[in-house]
Amino acid sequence: MIATPLPALLQSFFTERLLNQRRASAHTIASYRDCFRLLLSFAIRTLGKAPCALMLADIDAPFIGRFLADLETERGNSVRSRNLRLAAIRSFFRYVALNEPAHVLHCQRILAIPSKRYEHKPIDFLDEAEIDALLASPDLSTWAGRRDRTLLLVTVQTGLRVSELIGLRCEDVALSTGAHVRCQGKGRKQRSTPLRKDAVSALKAWLHEHHAKPDEPVFPSMRGGRLSRDAVERLVAKHAATALQRCPSLRHKKVTPHTLRHSTAMDLLRHGVDRSVIALWLGHESVETTQIYLHADLRMKEKAMSRTTPREVKPGRYRPSDELLTFLESL
Repeated sequence: MIATPLPALLQSFFTERLLNQRRASAHTIASYRDCFRLLLSFAIRTLGKAPCALMLADIDAPFIGRFLADLETERGNSVRSRNLRLAAIRSFFRYVALNEPAHVLHCQRILAIPSKRYEHKPIDFLDEAEIDALLASPDLSTWAGRRDRTLLLVTVQTGLRVSELIGLRCEDVALSTGAHVRCQGKGRKQRSTPLRKDAVSALKAWLHEHHAKPDEPVFPSMRGGRLSRDAVERLVAKHAATALQRCPSLRHKKVTPHTLRHSTAMDLLRHGVDRSVIALWLGHESVETTQIYLHADLRMKEKAMSRTTPREVKPGRYRPSDELLTFLESL
C-alpha cells in the first residue's frame, strides 16, 4: 500500500467534504470532530504514535474494531453511540475511497464493518415529584447554583437537546409578550418554544444577574464561554445525585440531559397534547419518532386496560338489591 499521511486527508475531509461540499451543520461538525478526537486518542494509547505521524494504513479494519469495542467497554458508551461513531468513520472512508483510488480495498474493509444491533429498551423519564426534587437540588446561594437551576428548569420545560441548550444566546430569548426561546436544531431547522411563567421569571432574574451581551451564551461556564456537552451531563448527574436524597425513586433511573427531554414529551402527552404537536415542540423529523412515548407511558396502558372486561367475568349490568338503592340509582 502507498504510504499516505492521515492528517492531510482528515483535514480535507472536514474543510472540503463537510464544510464546502455538504455544508454540514455545526452540530454535525461537532459530532464528527468528537469522534475523531476519540479515535486519535485511542491511536496514541494503542499505537504509540502522535496524530500527526499517523498513516492511513495504521487505521485499518482491525484497529477500528478495537476502537469500537473500547468505546463500549472502557468509556461505557451505548450501542447507539457506538454506531454513531462508526457512521462518522464510514463517511470519512467513503471520501478517501473517492479521492485516493489506490486505497479503495483498504476503505472497503472498513466500510464493511456492520452496525451493531441493540435492544430497544423503554425510555427513562421523570415524574412530577422527581422533577421537583431535581429543581430543588441546586444551591441558590451560589452563582453556579442559580445558573444550574435556571438551566434545568428551561430544559425540563422546553425539551431542548444539549446542543441546542448550550448554543442558546441571550438574543435568542424573548421574555415579553409571547415569551419563548429560539434555537436551531437538527437539519438546520429553526424553531421557537414557548415558556411558562415560572421559566420566564427565572430567566429574567438570571439574565439580569448575568449581564451578558446579546451574542453571548445564556448559560456560560465559569470562564464565561459556552458550556460543553460533558459539562452539562456532569451538571445533571450531580444534581440528580443530590435529588436522590429527597426522592428515592430516582435510584432506579439514569438521569441525563436527554432524560429531561423525554420528561418534557411525556408531560405533554399526559396532558393530551397531540403527537404531531409534540414532534414540532421537540424538533423531530417525523411524527413517528414520538411513538416511543406511547410505549413508555404505563398510565395510558392501564387506562386502556380499565376499559376492557376480563375474560372470566360475565358481562352484565348492576341491579340494586334494595328499593332505596333503586330510588337513588334512578336519580
